[in-house]
Amino acid sequence: MKRKNVSKYFGCMVFDDRVMKASLSAKVYQSLRKTIDEGVKLDSSVADTVAEAMKEWAVSKGATHYTHWFQPLTGITAEKHDSFISPSPNGGVIMEFSGKELIKGEPDASSFPSGGLRATFEARGYTAWDPTSYAFIKGKTLCIPTAFCSYGGEALDKKTPLLRSMKALNKQALRILRLFGNDKVNYVTTSVGPEQEYFLITKEMYDQRKDLQFTGRTLFGARPPKGQEMDDHYFGVIKPRVEAYMSDLNEELWKLGILAKTQHNEVAPAQHELAPIYTTTNIATDHNQLTMEIMQKVAAKHGLVCLLHEKPFAGVNGSGKHNNWSISTDTGVNLLSPGETPYENAQFLLFLCAVIKAVDDYQDLLRLSVATAGNDHRLGANEAPPAVVSMFLGDELNGVLEAIEKDIPYEGAEKTQMKLGVDVLPKFNRDTTDRNRTSPFAFTGNKFEFRMLGSSNSIACANMMLNSAVAESLKIYADRLEQAENFEEALHAMIRKTIKDHKRIIFNGNGYDDAWIKEATEVRGLLNYPSTPDCMPHLLDEKNVQMLTSHKVFSKTELESRCEIMLENYCKTIVIEANTMVDMAKREIIPAVEAYTMELARTASAKKSVDETLACRYESSLIKKLSTLTDQMAVRTDALEAALVEIQNAEDIVSQSYEIRDKVLTRMQELRVACDEAETVTAKKYWPFPTYGDLLFSVK
Repeated sequence: MKRKNVSKYFGCMVFDDRVMKASLSAKVYQSLRKTIDEGVKLDSSVADTVAEAMKEWAVSKGATHYTHWFQPLTGITAEKHDSFISPSPNGGVIMEFSGKELIKGEPDASSFPSGGLRATFEARGYTAWDPTSYAFIKGKTLCIPTAFCSYGGEALDKKTPLLRSMKALNKQALRILRLFGNDKVNYVTTSVGPEQEYFLITKEMYDQRKDLQFTGRTLFGARPPKGQEMDDHYFGVIKPRVEAYMSDLNEELWKLGILAKTQHNEVAPAQHELAPIYTTTNIATDHNQLTMEIMQKVAAKHGLVCLLHEKPFAGVNGSGKHNNWSISTDTGVNLLSPGETPYENAQFLLFLCAVIKAVDDYQDLLRLSVATAGNDHRLGANEAPPAVVSMFLGDELNGVLEAIEKDIPYEGAEKTQMKLGVDVLPKFNRDTTDRNRTSPFAFTGNKFEFRMLGSSNSIACANMMLNSAVAESLKIYADRLEQAENFEEALHAMIRKTIKDHKRIIFNGNGYDDAWIKEATEVRGLLNYPSTPDCMPHLLDEKNVQMLTSHKVFSKTELESRCEIMLENYCKTIVIEANTMVDMAKREIIPAVEAYTMELARTASAKKSVDETLACRYESSLIKKLSTLTDQMAVRTDALEAALVEIQNAEDIVSQSYEIRDKVLTRMQELRVACDEAETVTAKKYWPFPTYGDLLFSVK
């Protein structure tokens, strides 16, 4: 079989810089690049030219339609397809696409989540082209990445506030760089490489489980004899069927210019990971949304189902999405990388301190940015970080900060007095410390790995909060340093103060240790929000509203709507899960257990008809146990149904989320315990759907 040359087809379905250079005049290309790089408004005549070139390129690739591809607050992407055709006088059609159609679209906004920003009768919404993210072809459709807003201009998507947060961070970072005498940098961007974890199971198994079909996770399931205890799946040999899937997945991703780099087996059976090369946060977000969609499409072609839920199986690792985040200049300098000169190292330490301050000041925003019903099951269990936000810096960097705080020589490779920009700072070696897999927010040499994101989350949410919080730290620093009489002394004092004020957020130990959670909350005063209802209302805390509105990332009404939407999503998700449990228990599990119980009774009766002296202890004991479990399942199913009725009387969405957390989830767990125990003593031929053993080891 002839192998395809990746370098030749990579990005072949993307209207990227190579295509723009080849299809646009030098003048138009430069104008468009200025819009992409510097945010300069695009001239309408340039838009028409770009639209025509884009259409011609798309049609040459077989495209017949175009769509404004956007990311509403449903958590997935949305698209409305329009064909390029227009009627011609001779009765035929011509293929047209204007600059106006490129720049703006008008999808119906009434049926997307708006948190009260839009009424059902107020249907109008707008999509606006985001030229910083390249258009691409999916199937026969030209997809144009866009922002989505209401008729009144409020953001109804995840791209708009993300772009605003990137703009805010760029503005404040440039102020800091100018103070260090750097006039060559034109803009600062954040870059992300999101590692994507997922499970693969067979379509045949999936089709037999209502819980997977309706909720994305198993609501019932006893532990199999073997799970992940042997650690033999992690980085193990990839099975042929999975390898074939990964190969096709890579090809589809590479065609779309997505930098899929690393693939391997993860810890749990049937669990895998894909990691891309870093790219600008906005593009990385678009690419990750596409990656999740394509993973599921390619899986279907292989007779598989790709599960992106954070906790599809109890008792084994859940799936996360590690968000590797860094800050870079357009001149190619990573601002979270130690430098070669005293000033470079001082600059590095200032940006490092800005992140430390941001994470401590806005722990709540980082926690709620990853809060979903699915991720609540994952955090704090099986290699996922705990719900308490902390930072890992490693021994060497921690030692440097302690030396600065105490104003003493750093006991590293050589004794060096910590006077920033005056005496020489020690060179910081990258990756001189072990990685901390239990830390929510770990420094890994030249970037931070935010490990709390769930596998189905859009990375936009976490990054808009992280960008905004760091922008706020940099703003505070710039305000002070711009007024300082002695820059170096003020810089040194400010870094020392940051370390003293925020060192409580730094923890290099085991995040799973119960003693740490106690120390974090009772001694250090860190926040602990185990569930979505615990953290989401804090989005509207005064300090958070003030910060996010001051940087123009959100308006107050947008924040209020998002709080409501996220809590509604939480409530709806769990109500669907609870209703699914009731349905499965009543219509599948209880009847199956009853049928097996009757079979045992018939067996015992048949034995006794042969010999009345036979004790039939096995049958009698098991009949008694199954009957008890059947009664428990019936009672607990009724209790769960009653809880679902009770929550409908809640006064508001916050109150309802608390009741769901405290009542519905508790009763769901109680029902599951009885059903899972029944599974362990019911003959396999009677059990109505595939077990964990079937699901986790079904892909050969």
